[in-house]
Amino acid sequence: MLNLILFGPPGSGKGTQAENIIAKYGILHISTGDMFRYELSNNTELGQLAKSYMDKGELVPDSVTIAMLEKRVNENPDAKGIIFDGFPRTVAQAEALDALLASKGTEITTLLSLEVPTEELVARLLNRGHSSGRADDKDESIIRNRISVYHGDTKPVFDYYDEKRKAISIQGVGSIDDIFCSIQEQLDPLV
Repeated sequence: MLNLILFGPPGSGKGTQAENIIAKYGILHISTGDMFRYELSNNTELGQLAKSYMDKGELVPDSVTIAMLEKRVNENPDAKGIIFDGFPRTVAQAEALDALLASKGTEITTLLSLEVPTEELVARLLNRGHSSGRADDKDESIIRNRISVYHGDTKPVFDYYDEKRKAISIQGVGSIDDIFCSIQEQLDPLV
């Protein structure tokens, strides 16, 4: 079973490369953003619980997010693997994900981190902001803050998996195909 965490700062190409990985390896894509939108729009019990925190301007506790992840994993018992997108964002979440997968008799195979210089990220996101209309991609100070938050809060997750010899850095600059070739070089021996 190939269980991946696709990692990298905003604008590193995670979405594009996730599509390539899913197409090539046939694994389940679990996006926490998609999960939250589904649970909220369908007014599920977990969605209502998440909304109760969000309505107060609070972060949804990890326990709620993990419950959503577990539900999604349980709905797909025959999956050949999973690519986790947008989770974990903290070491505590990584530990909770490891515990969830261990309870299913599996574990994270690897964390792939797309490494892109800050100035390249800023340029990509500003460009995306012009084409997509996303407000958070139009303001350079907001973009730089998001990148800073990633490095401060989320980057320790890389270190957590690196200590377990499961973290791999991939150069995220170049053509989409070249970057995917680098990803395949890392994943092919694992399947």
